[in-house]
Amino acid sequence: MGINQSYAVFGLGRYGIAVAKELVRHGAEVLAVDSDEELVNAAIAEIPYCKCADITEPEVIKQLGIANIDVVIIAMASSLEASVMATMLCKEIGVKTVIAKCATDMDCKILSKVGADRVVFPESESGIRLAKNLLSSGFVDIMDLSNDVSMVELAVKPEWEGKNLIELNLRKKYSINVVAVIEDKNVRINIDPEKPLLRSMRLIVIADRSKLARLT
Repeated sequence: MGINQSYAVFGLGRYGIAVAKELVRHGAEVLAVDSDEELVNAAIAEIPYCKCADITEPEVIKQLGIANIDVVIIAMASSLEASVMATMLCKEIGVKTVIAKCATDMDCKILSKVGADRVVFPESESGIRLAKNLLSSGFVDIMDLSNDVSMVELAVKPEWEGKNLIELNLRKKYSINVVAVIEDKNVRINIDPEKPLLRSMRLIVIADRSKLARLT
């Protein structure tokens, strides 16, 4: 990394704004993005390239030209779901280096799993640990995103093999949203709903915790 590389900072809280300002001070090209217009307006005096946008939307990522950015710093530790989506979107479009700020060690594990090349944990909050890690009932891994929502990595069930997501209609049957497919160690969020599932694939889904029992 260095001054000749381009940077994007997602999230203009205290941590994000500090990183962005330091990069700008050293002459780096920095794009700063936050969904809070007040934060963007407050930062624009010191960070010339500021945008108010929702970086969890694939089309927004494309419009911002993030595919041409060398390093993306995701500093939205207060919103794990947004950090997860932003990380996956950036890796999907080919961003070489994604650095994600974590609020807890569990968040670090989640963000590493979905593609973050490096995780940073500036606030030490001991005692927060992985809530669940089920190795049975078809779940490869399970992590709580909040009190009500979990992100689950699960193997393709035998009865799903050869069928596509349209045919399975998992959202209706199990109340889950498939956000990524893992195939040959590659995480893909640009999912082809008509592609038949293979037993070797794994699915990353976001689900209401109260509905997880239906998957077993």
